[in-house]
Amino acid sequence: MTRFQSSPCGGLRVALANVEVMLRWSGALWLERERTLIVADLHFEKGSSYAARFGQMLPPYDTRETLDRLDREITQLAPRRLIFLGDSFHDAAGEARLASDDYRRLEGLASGRELVWAVGNHDADGPRALPGDVIDEASLAGLTLRHEPLPGAQPGEVAGHLHPAAKVSSGRATVRRRCFVTDGARLVLPAFGAYAGGLNILDEAFSGLFDGPVLAGALGPQRVHAVGLKSLRPD
Repeated sequence: MTRFQSSPCGGLRVALANVEVMLRWSGALWLERERTLIVADLHFEKGSSYAARFGQMLPPYDTRETLDRLDREITQLAPRRLIFLGDSFHDAAGEARLASDDYRRLEGLASGRELVWAVGNHDADGPRALPGDVIDEASLAGLTLRHEPLPGAQPGEVAGHLHPAAKVSSGRATVRRRCFVTDGARLVLPAFGAYAGGLNILDEAFSGLFDGPVLAGALGPQRVHAVGLKSLRPD
């Protein structure tokens, strides 16, 4: 059974493969002992990608909004290490499309801290000019950090890629929220990007990943809500 405890800051403390982690209501994962902040699937420049490829004119402010939320987490937590867990850019040309102000903000994230870019399926080469280390996966505090969850038992795995979302019914109300999902052995993070969508965690894509009872950490306004399997609904 997944052990969890609510925090006064609105987060949810979870024992993940015997490592205490904090699920933040922003969608970020916080490893306090390592002073490490982890976010997945930021999909910078998704708006400009849709405009260039499909002529679909989304408001071009998704990178700025995503960076604003990230900056608030950094200001509050003062991490020594910042890890982007893949699909940081929506496509390989996203870095070149950055507005100059957004580019400088991303450069500044490496000032005074370690910045790590794990590659994903959307950004397989990582950034070309921005500072930081580009990796396939990393080990930290007994956890394995990678973009895409691997099939089979993977104790201690922390991944993104699937953009988990929880649809929850309680009484007359039904809500759908981005969420963390874990069974206490492995964890999948929600997408952090402003324009990133969400896949219902009851979808077949999640089948076979979790051995034990699943806990969803649904993101609410200033709080992560612990949701058990019985409260989840398909789309």
